[in-house]
Formats: sequence, structure tokens, C-alpha cells
Amino acid sequence: MSMPFSLVGRRALVTGANSDIGASIARGLAGQGADLVLHHLGAAELTEKLANEVRQQGRAAAVVEADFLEVDSVASFADEVLVGRGPIDILVSCTAIERRKPWTEVTPAHLEAHLAAGVTALMSLSSVLVPPMTERGWGRVVAIGSVMAARPRAETVAYAAAKSAQLTALRAIARDAARYGVTMNVVSPGAIETERLARRYADPEFRSAVTAKIPAARPGRPDDIVGPVLMLCSDAGAYITGANIPVDGGWTIGDAPGSLPGESP
Repeated sequence: MSMPFSLVGRRALVTGANSDIGASIARGLAGQGADLVLHHLGAAELTEKLANEVRQQGRAAAVVEADFLEVDSVASFADEVLVGRGPIDILVSCTAIERRKPWTEVTPAHLEAHLAAGVTALMSLSSVLVPPMTERGWGRVVAIGSVMAARPRAETVAYAAAKSAQLTALRAIARDAARYGVTMNVVSPGAIETERLARRYADPEFRSAVTAKIPAARPGRPDDIVGPVLMLCSDAGAYITGANIPVDGGWTIGDAPGSLPGESP
């Protein structure tokens, strides 16, 4: 029986695996049979707990730590992963920072930090991990983007710019890698209710304001991101590369009917 979504025999590196979205993706990959290398920064206990969950599913899981703002060390980190953990078939990049401030107060250092975490690190990881994928004739890279690349806001200009640059960089590399069986794509969440934002979503006024704008009439959950990522990481996604898949309840289509003054539902 054909199992196009199976990842048995594959090994995946998930960066930012301590985030809600990263952890959900890691669980999903393990559920399809992948062994995992789980990256974190300053969240060893939380990430080890996730690794134990993966091991209980019968999959191998290793925990690694690295600071991707130290841009010169990222390539060596990737080399160490290959040497210590074996070939990486799948790279899922969930690493990013989002520090909001008025656009008039954005400094070069502020912008550089966002680009380092979201673009430079991904390029460095890809430069080490993708060539072996092309040699083996199979590989997957999925970066977690953001609806803000399509619907930016002034106070998130650095974050939005980094996510836009991430997509452009991945698409550029995807043109070269595709002929060797390696796909590179972006999945872009919209408004996702994560633990980090739990306090804000607990405010009924905030939740109502967010929900009113989304055509699907609810905020997203971390688990909503998993299905598209699994598809892209599997043989089922073999003919998709250089794509950006929004997972946003339709928000990039436009605000929900009735959310704007004078617009009827």
C-alpha cells in the first residue's frame, strides 16, 4: 500500500523546536516515522521533555543548542550536527525573533538581529545541509514564514522584512536544488494562539478583534501548521518547490466580511 506521507527512515532537524509551532511540527514529523534532532536556545529542559515524547513514539531524538545570532558559528553548528547525528534529510526552520517598535526607532542592530535569526542562519544551515541532500537525490527544507510578509505593519517592519527576505532566499536556492530531488518551501502562519500570546488572547476584547478579521472566524493553533509542513516534507510534496503556503484562515485574502466599517457580512 502506498504511504506518500510516510517519513520512516528520514532524519529531520527542527530549529526552534522549543517554540509552540516547532514542537507541534516535531511531534507531527515523529508521528510519520522521522527521527529528530531538536534545536533550542536556552530551553534545555523544555526541549528534552519534547525529545522524551518523541522517544515514547519509538523514534530517536537528540537535543542540540545554538545561538543563531552568532552568525559565524551557524555553519559549524550544522557541521557538528552532521558529524554527531548523521545525515539530515529534512530541515524545518522555526527560528526567528520578533521585537516590535516604531519604525522610526529601528536601528541597524535591530534590523540585523532579525535578519540574522531569520535569514542568515537559514542560509548558513542550507549551505551545509542541502548539498548532501542533492548528492543523495532527496531532501526537504521548510521555513516557517509569516502572514506579515504579505500584510506588514510598521511596528513589525524588521520582522516582516526578514520573513520576506527568507522567502526570496529560499526560492532562489530552490531553483538550483529542484533537479536533484530537493524541495524548499515556506509555510506562513497567520494569527496563531501560542503560549507566548496566551495572556493577550485571554483578553476577550483582543480575541474578538483578531477573530473579526479572519475569514475562518477563529485564530489559528500551532497544530494547524503541522499538516502543510508534513505534506511538504513527504513524497506527497515532491513536485512543490519555491512555494509560500499561507496557513492563516484566509487572512491574506483580506479581512473577513463585515470587519470593515460599512461592509456587510
